[in-house]
Amino acid sequence: MTGGILDTALLPRYSQVKRMILDRIEAGDWPAKYRIPSESELVRDLGVSRMTINRALRELTLEGRLVRVQGVGTFVAEAKMQSPLIEIRNIAEEITERGHEHMAKVVALESLAVTQEIIASLDLPLGADIFHSVLVHYENGIPVQLEDRYVDPQTAPDYLHQDFTTITPFVYLSAAAPISEAEHIIEAVLPAPRERRLLKIDGHEPCIQLQRTTWSGNRKVSWARLIYPGSRYRLTGRFKNS
Repeated sequence: MTGGILDTALLPRYSQVKRMILDRIEAGDWPAKYRIPSESELVRDLGVSRMTINRALRELTLEGRLVRVQGVGTFVAEAKMQSPLIEIRNIAEEITERGHEHMAKVVALESLAVTQEIIASLDLPLGADIFHSVLVHYENGIPVQLEDRYVDPQTAPDYLHQDFTTITPFVYLSAAAPISEAEHIIEAVLPAPRERRLLKIDGHEPCIQLQRTTWSGNRKVSWARLIYPGSRYRLTGRFKNS
């Protein structure tokens, strides 16, 4: 790769870099999951500034053509992984059905006292015990979902004794307190610094946040925040009038 590749003089430099990268992807030289050259290597080979390279990579990431994993590298994106919008499914099963490998890392698994901030989530009184878990779900080694969940101990008393690297909270809760009703609230968010670190994304990447409340009978079982990097995932739904 040499600086002569950037020869579309009428385009801004960062657009030239984007076009070069897209040309390599579309030609099949850089297939899905291929680790592209680092920022330093692109600066050296193309003879442009780091700011120019960074902007090109950031825009291609937001457009879903690249996936940037902090501390690992930048990769050509596969078709965006997706989850059904209305149907509630096990993320491990979704990933396996795509022929990919699921892995989960447990960040927190603990008992807390209900605070004012979460008192409305599960209809528990202030100061009552509540179970809390934080997991990062990976697809082929890339973080695709941060799961931050609160659980009513009375509906799932053995929650803290589960190995959530081998069974997901969804699977355990579905058995302990079968879901009879669910509510979804979806919005775009900029993740907090800790969430960015766990998902290995930079500060410019927006995320999709899905807040899910589930009931078993007339009792709330759990409330979860599911955060998906916008460049790596999408939520889908299809509706039909009967």
